[in-house]
Amino acid sequence: MPGQTGRPGVGIVSDEVLQRHRLQEATGKFGLEVCFSGDPARLMAYPEFPAAALWLVTLQDEADHPALFDHLLESTDAPVLFGVDQAPKPGTTDYFRWERRLLDKLERQLGPLEELDSANDLEELVETAPIQPSTPELPRWIAPATPGSLADEVWILGASLGGPAAVKTFLDHLPPGLPVGFVYAQHIDGNFTEVLTRVLGRHAHYQLKRAEEGYRVHNGDVVLMPVENEWSFNTDGCLAQLDKPWPGPYGPSIDQVLLNVADHYGKRCHAILFSGMGNDGAIAAPMLKAYGSRIWVQESKSCGNSSMPESVAATGCATFSGTPEQLAAELVKTIENNCLLKSRQKRDSA
Repeated sequence: MPGQTGRPGVGIVSDEVLQRHRLQEATGKFGLEVCFSGDPARLMAYPEFPAAALWLVTLQDEADHPALFDHLLESTDAPVLFGVDQAPKPGTTDYFRWERRLLDKLERQLGPLEELDSANDLEELVETAPIQPSTPELPRWIAPATPGSLADEVWILGASLGGPAAVKTFLDHLPPGLPVGFVYAQHIDGNFTEVLTRVLGRHAHYQLKRAEEGYRVHNGDVVLMPVENEWSFNTDGCLAQLDKPWPGPYGPSIDQVLLNVADHYGKRCHAILFSGMGNDGAIAAPMLKAYGSRIWVQESKSCGNSSMPESVAATGCATFSGTPEQLAAELVKTIENNCLLKSRQKRDSA
C-alpha cells in the first residue's frame, strides 16, 4: 500500500539497530517510504498494524521470536521477506552488491522501483530551459579541437532521475572546441530517446548522437548509450553492440558502461555521476580510480535525487563535487591545466 507520499510503504523488523538503519537508508534510495522500523517487541505492541506494501525481516536468531511470524502472517496480506542478508559496511563493494540484491528482491514483489524521467518531464525541460546569455569562451591555452578529430580523452556522464536537466546545464556551460568526447549513460525509457536528443541538443555545442556500430568517439561528441543491449569498444576503439542486455535492473548499466569504456581508454577515461536514484556506478568507480581516472559527482543539493552521486562519493573515489555549472568549469580548468603542462614539457624538451 502506498505511504503518505504516494510511494510504496515498507515495514522493517530487526532486533539490531544498525541493521534497521541500513535497511531504512537503502530502501529510501529506491524511492520507498518506510512506514515502520523497529524490533519485534515494538511491532507486537503496536496499537494499529502498519499498512505496508512489503515487510523486510532480519533477525540474529529467528528462534528468539517465535510469535513474530504468526503475528505478521495474521495481520497483513503484504509479502513478508524473511532472512534478509546482514548489510556489510557502507562504502564497500560488498555493500553496493548487497544493495543490488536487496533491490532485486524488492522489485520481484513491487515491480520496477526507479522513476525514470517521463516524456512530459523532458518536454517541459525543452520549454523551460533558459537560453544561454552568451557562449562560453575557450581559454587561450586550449587549442580548439580539429573538427572531426578522434577523441583521445573521454568522459562518461552517468545519470538517472533528474539527470537530463543536470547534464544539459553542464553541456550548456562548456565552450565549443574542447578536445574531449563524452559517452552518456542515462537511465531512461527507450521510447524517450528522441525527446532526450532534442532536449540536450537545444542551445548546446555538444550534440547528442545515438551509438552506432563501428563508430569511434570524436571530439565534441556526446554518444548516448542505447537502453536495450550492452555496448562495448573493440581494440580499434570502435563501438560494438553485444548480443545481450545490460546487466542489472536498468539500462544502460552505468557500472558496465564505466567498465567497458575504461577497458579501451584506461586512464584517458573519466566519469561524472549526476542526479539519480540507487547506487549505479558505485561498484565500478574504485576500478576506474585504479586506472588513474578522475571520478566527479554532482553535489547533493543541486540533484533531483542525490542517491546515486552520494553512493559513488561514499566509495571515497570522488575527487570533486559541484553543481552542473561548477563541474563544467572544473572540466575546462582541468583541460587547460593539462594543455599548459604539455606545453611546458614540450618547451623543456626542446
